[in-house]
Amino acid sequence: EKLFFQASNPGQFENDSDVLWQRGHVPETIVYHGRVGINTDAPDEALVVCGNAKVMGRVMHPSDSRAKQNIREVDTNEQLRRIKQMRLVEYDYKPEFASVMGIKDT
Repeated sequence: EKLFFQASNPGQFENDSDVLWQRGHVPETIVYHGRVGINTDAPDEALVVCGNAKVMGRVMHPSDSRAKQNIREVDTNEQLRRIKQMRLVEYDYKPEFASVMGIKDT
């Protein structure tokens, strides 16, 4: 069964050999093997969203406590000593990067 998509450049999906989107094994899922860009035609990661994203649900991240176990307190003095050894920096974004990402205050 074919899946149909409407794109801003419909020619992108003209050939069946070019279509990398597939129906997933789980109901109501679509799989794409490659990079996906929203508001960009040059994604450099698996998913790049240029603009705001609204999530109506949960986002799981490796830093999320729901993904961890054996969480325990640490020695605060030892951690502060380690933090003092860190190199802290300030920076400005390069103008060409800021303009592409829509960052006004670099």
